[in-house]
Amino acid sequence: MSTYVEITPDAEEYLAELLSKQTVEGMSVRIFITQPGTRYAETCLAYCRPDEVNPTDELQQMEKLRVYVEAMSVPYLEESKIDFAKDRMGGQLTIKAPNAKMPKVTSDSPVEERINYILYTEINPGLASHGGEVSLVEVTEEGVAVLKFGGGCQGCSAVDMTLKDGVEATLISKIPELSGVRDITDHSQTENAYIK
Repeated sequence: MSTYVEITPDAEEYLAELLSKQTVEGMSVRIFITQPGTRYAETCLAYCRPDEVNPTDELQQMEKLRVYVEAMSVPYLEESKIDFAKDRMGGQLTIKAPNAKMPKVTSDSPVEERINYILYTEINPGLASHGGEVSLVEVTEEGVAVLKFGGGCQGCSAVDMTLKDGVEATLISKIPELSGVRDITDHSQTENAYIK
C-alpha cells in the first residue's frame, strides 16, 4: 500500500465522520492540486463518488476511508500532511503541501528543474519583499542561465548587484553545471521599480 499524503489519525477520524454523513454509498475523498508547479498551486480535498474516480488516480487505502490521489499531483504531494486540530468550535482541517508549487528535486533532476526550485524556494522569497521575482527563460548550451526579472526588480537600479551577488552566487554554488547567469529583462521600464 502506497502512502502519498500523511493523514494523521485525528484527520482520518474527522474525514471518516464527514463521509459517514453523506447519502452516497461508497463515498471517498480525492486529493489533487490545481495548477501544480506554479505559484498559483492550490491543494484541494473533495468528496469523490464511486463514479467520479479517475482510472489513473492512485488509491491510498486507510483504515477508515479510501483516499484517491490524482496521478498528476503525486510528485507535488511529497512531504504533504493533512491534520485536524480540535478546538472549542469543533476543529480545523489543515493541509500542508510544501512541494505543491514546485516538486522536490534531486541531483538527478534536469538542470532547469533544479534552477526553478532554487529560484522558487530561496531567491524569490527574498525578492518578494521588494515586490519582485525572477524566472528562468532558458539554459544555453554554454551553461548560462538566462533569467528575466519582474515586478519591483524590473528597472531597479540595484538589480545588477542582486543578480551578481545574490542570484548568480546562489545558483552557481548549488548547480555546478552552470557557468553563469544572464539577465534579459528590459530595465528601461521603471514604473514599478523598487529602487529607481
